This record gives sequence, C-alpha cells and structure tokens, in this order.
Amino acid sequence: MEDILDLYAEPYQVAFPVICFDEVPYQMVSETRLPLPMRNGKPERYDYEYRREGTCNLFMFLQPLAGWRHIKVTDQRTKQDFAWCMKDLVDIHFPEAERIRVVLDNLNTHSPAAFYEAFSPQQARYLTKKLEFHYTPEHSSWLNMAEVEISVLTEQCLDRRLASQAIVASEVGAWESERNAVRATIDWRFTIPNARDKLKKLYPVGEE
Repeated sequence: MEDILDLYAEPYQVAFPVICFDEVPYQMVSETRLPLPMRNGKPERYDYEYRREGTCNLFMFLQPLAGWRHIKVTDQRTKQDFAWCMKDLVDIHFPEAERIRVVLDNLNTHSPAAFYEAFSPQQARYLTKKLEFHYTPEHSSWLNMAEVEISVLTEQCLDRRLASQAIVASEVGAWESERNAVRATIDWRFTIPNARDKLKKLYPVGEE
C-alpha cells in the first residue's frame, strides 16, 4: 500500500509517468419500443423493457497528475487484450518515457507473462523493461485511482442504454475528450500518514 501512496506523492515527471489502469465490463442494451419524445412539461420517457445486446469491456488508463485519461473499448479482457493495452502505453501514449509506472490490481491477466503470449520474445522483453508494475494489495483495489475515474465515467456517460459497442466507443470517446480538454484531476487525499493512523491494525506491532 505504501508503495502506491509513495508514487501518488511524487511530483509530475515526464520521463517517468504514473499510470493507473483498470477495467470494467459494460452491459449493452437497446430499446424494445421507441421513447416518447419530450413535450412541454414532460421529459423524454422510456419503456421499462429493454433488450440485452451482449457485453463489452472498457480498459481505463489514467494519468492523475496530468489530468489525462484514455478508455479502450474491446470485446473482452483476455491476457492478449491486456498485453496490447500495455503496448499502446509504451508505443502510442508515452513513446518518450524512460519508464512507465503502472498501478493495477493483481489479476492473473495482469502479468508480464502476457507479453510473451502475445508478442515475440524480443518485443515482450522490450515491454517488460519499459514498464514497472505496482500492484494494489488484496482487497484494496480502491487504492487505484482508475477506479475513481471509472465511477465518474459510469455516472456521467454510461448510466443509460447504449445498444452497440460502436455506440459505446463513440460516447466514451466524447466523454474522454471533454475530460481531457479541461484536464480534470482527482483530489486524492489519502497519504501514508493517513494510512498509518487509520489502518493501524494492518501494521505489525514493533518497537518504536
């Protein structure tokens, strides 16, 4: 835990960006009846029935200190999908970085081994040298600021009926552009002193 809180306390460094990474499934649904249009004194109304259209997956990339985020919409969240997300970080989003520090939870798909399943050994080794993983402790995924950003995304963009992966990608892309334009950040206030004070039971008892 303190390893991640130390990262969050560091000043912004272009060469060593800190990226929070997480994913969330999304249930796509469509209307079974056309909504009733808005009228004077009455909002647009939707029927309670809907049709399930399958699920897609949203990968969230967040650079808290820069107010930058990117959401990648995929069919699923396999090891290969994770590997390609990390390759995007290195080759597309932060090609000039010396080393990218990634905060993520400890899923079995979140491993450098995924690189060797998706790419050549040379490419996989290159990625492992460019990326530095910092895993959240078990049952402490709330330490990942990407979870906070996913909550904002859900509330502002996904809390409605979106019928296809193309529509999800379009709506999420528009939301992403607006948030990035104003460099929206997260007011993170949980620090190592907070952790030592509020989570004393998690620390071993020893001599001062």
